[in-house]
Amino acid sequence: MTDGKDGLVIVDKPGGMTSHDVVARIRRLAGTRRVGHAGTLDPMATGVLVVGVEKATRLLGYLTLTEKQYDATIRLGQSTSTDDAEGELTGTASAENVAPEAIAKAVADLTGEIQQIPPAVSAIKVDGQRAYKLTRAGAAPELKPRPVTVYEFTVTAIRPVGDDLKDLDATVRCSSGTYIRALARDLGAALGTGGHLTALRRTRVGGYGLDQARTLDQLAERFEVMPLARAAAAAFARRDLSADEARRLAHGGRLAATGAPGTTAAFAPDGALVALLSEDTGQARPLVVFAGS
Repeated sequence: MTDGKDGLVIVDKPGGMTSHDVVARIRRLAGTRRVGHAGTLDPMATGVLVVGVEKATRLLGYLTLTEKQYDATIRLGQSTSTDDAEGELTGTASAENVAPEAIAKAVADLTGEIQQIPPAVSAIKVDGQRAYKLTRAGAAPELKPRPVTVYEFTVTAIRPVGDDLKDLDATVRCSSGTYIRALARDLGAALGTGGHLTALRRTRVGGYGLDQARTLDQLAERFEVMPLARAAAAAFARRDLSADEARRLAHGGRLAATGAPGTTAAFAPDGALVALLSEDTGQARPLVVFAGS
């Protein structure tokens, strides 16, 4: 591997692997234990998984909060224990007579700011325990609805599957914390047929898309990371610093605010990433400092 090993790897995750499996593979390829990921993908899902190596692991908590985009296939007419194709069938109801107009209305009702109950089989913690562990132990927790935002939920195709089932292809753009499995479940419930997810591909996480992603096989042939400065510039608003500002920030000092919303990446005159900033009460304070770390 090259000397500059602080950075991100945008992986096109294959189906059948956990996100942790991907991290383990990248650890071997990078030759370091200091590897993590932003935004878990279920084993069934494929697509963009953002992996941080060395110093870039400190970006991951902020990248997790960015919006995400997916291509999904939802099957109407069947419910499952996990709200996706990996679970056991728990109910059936014919979707043969569900009209496109009814689907469009139900999709519209699930778009915008909504309250969503996470799937029972999820990594949500309840009293310190993962929900999926409690559910599999026969003590399924009662999960509370959480506010999420679905910016876009567009059905691109409706296909009959046999006499009683319908598959919907959809594009979803949503806030962090949104479960596409739960959207499939709730869409099916609203239509009276039940529903579950049969395919999911994440196409974007914040500023990182499939066009930048590489498969594990490609990475095994040639392992490279996206340098820290470029990775931050793709994900956050940019603030260019003077040499004096860069020095002050590198030592944990604060700067005058510029009115930038959200998290900002601050760069030294030579283009190096100095810190991530957040503004409050007229000051920009460092969330995490990279210079000299």
